Amino acid sequence: MKKQFLTLICICFAVSLVNAQANILNAKSANDIGKKSQQQIGADNDGPIPYGYVDDRDIMWSKVVWEFVDLNQKINLPYYFPIDTTNISSDRRSLFDTLIKGIRSGKIKEAYTDSFFTTKITQDEIDTRLVNIREENGYTDTFNIQTEDVGGYMLKGMWYFDKLQGEMKYRLLALAPMGRDVQTLGVEGVEDENLYELFWIFFPNAREVLHESKVFNPMNAAHPISYDHLLNARRFSAVIVREENIYGNRAISDYVRGNSLFQLLEANKIKEEIRNREIDMWNY
Repeated sequence: MKKQFLTLICICFAVSLVNAQANILNAKSANDIGKKSQQQIGADNDGPIPYGYVDDRDIMWSKVVWEFVDLNQKINLPYYFPIDTTNISSDRRSLFDTLIKGIRSGKIKEAYTDSFFTTKITQDEIDTRLVNIREENGYTDTFNIQTEDVGGYMLKGMWYFDKLQGEMKYRLLALAPMGRDVQTLGVEGVEDENLYELFWIFFPNAREVLHESKVFNPMNAAHPISYDHLLNARRFSAVIVREENIYGNRAISDYVRGNSLFQLLEANKIKEEIRNREIDMWNY
């Protein structure tokens, strides 16, 4: 398993190399920076690594969990920055800006109001959650939900034991940016620090867009990493807030109330149960 993971990382770095400030050393003018040469275009097979087919009969056990990614944590900062895009190249954007751009360009064709994909949401409906136009004393103010207003992401994914591979695996299914209520922005006396689900994206439908957007690599700027690589490799810190259960998939906060420490302990208990499940599969 370790060899497969190292191979995947090497492939990700090799693929991302061609996108790192493309043609910057061969550019004759500033306008040529970022434009691939004809040789690069001809040899370019860049794209997200496709998922292998998984037959339902090969899944011996599975559990769907919802996790919260807190952007205040240092390891999660690559999903938050850059905030100010005025003095930075166009190929570097925050995860929120990447999703919004993908939706408005039509590359991400479907967005939903919930993590079960029961109700689709249109671009106009998303705008009502991101933009608030208020008129007072003859003046019009426009308030927008931007990257700095997004405090985290909710992820929905499935842990499953693949009997063909003989190992526990994880597949990300959906993600949702968690932002402030746009109706409270700029309102005096109202301090709503709660975070709300702005919209849900079916992850496989957004992989192309997330692969095109690169994340700065502080260890080597010549090898940027895409959001698709980061999320699939689970390079983030997250806390489980919900698991599928007999009680209507109730959240941890619904039955462990008023105590953040006990909620965290319950989340760690669920995580430990998932880890032990793989070990139990090999016990006879």
